[in-house]
Amino acid sequence: MHQSAIDMALLSTWVGQNESVQDRVTLAPVRAMAALLDHQTAPGEGEELPALWHWLYFLATTKQAKLGHDGHAKRGGFLPPVPLPRRMWAGGSLVFQAPIRIGDTLARTSTVQSVTSKSGRSGELVFVTVEHRVHRDQTLCLTETHDIVYRSAPSSLDTPVPPIDANSLIDHSPNAHAVWHKELVPDDVLLFRYSALTFNAHRIHYDRQYAVKTEGYPGLVVHGPLLASLLMDLLHQHTDKPLKRFTFKAVRPVFECADQRPLRLHAQMQTSGSHCRLWAQDHEGWLAMQADAHFS
Repeated sequence: MHQSAIDMALLSTWVGQNESVQDRVTLAPVRAMAALLDHQTAPGEGEELPALWHWLYFLATTKQAKLGHDGHAKRGGFLPPVPLPRRMWAGGSLVFQAPIRIGDTLARTSTVQSVTSKSGRSGELVFVTVEHRVHRDQTLCLTETHDIVYRSAPSSLDTPVPPIDANSLIDHSPNAHAVWHKELVPDDVLLFRYSALTFNAHRIHYDRQYAVKTEGYPGLVVHGPLLASLLMDLLHQHTDKPLKRFTFKAVRPVFECADQRPLRLHAQMQTSGSHCRLWAQDHEGWLAMQADAHFS
């Protein structure tokens, strides 16, 4: 699809669009997420919700008749109707202002902040940035910026983006902290369970035939927020420092394939102790996601 086919003037009218929803932080999703991450126990009523687990709430409950072919809601609701076939969670940033506890009733207000386009190595791209603000009564608990990228269908004319060696993120200086590691296989069962837990019907995560034959991927696509949650879980296994800010960016897609390819997670505390760098690498050693955690 050429740039001229994308009506940016129309899409820009979505800037400022907002919606508000309410939800209660219930126990069942917490227990399910703890099981998915192989935790021995789950937080209980009144305890603090682990960072990023708010993604288990405020779920879009689109009616079945209003879903598109890809499993997403049909274009043109709260988000702009971008006429590009592939949609992915590109990254985000979160500022943690007050604890969210299990049992809390929350309100989330979401606003479309920007809609921009550019032509990249892999075709046309449209970026949509949404801000979410989560309150408990009058207390602001969380401010989140969510970046979504829409991409054109794969083409033989696309130029692959050069991959980045994940090992290049390691700080080898004399006073550098050790690197924390974890390895897992993001198989189809893990992806299906996470899709079910987040009520995510996007077919690239559980329908291999669709992912490969329709969207041109080599296998099922690992969810961006799942990767971020796995990195955050690695961090929490090694430190209980209170988080102030967390940012993450998807650099290269990770795929589940029949040969059980491993995903490697890494984290390294910076010398100051107030900042931790995290990253995920695929089975070939390429950087898939990078993130930064800053502590209070």
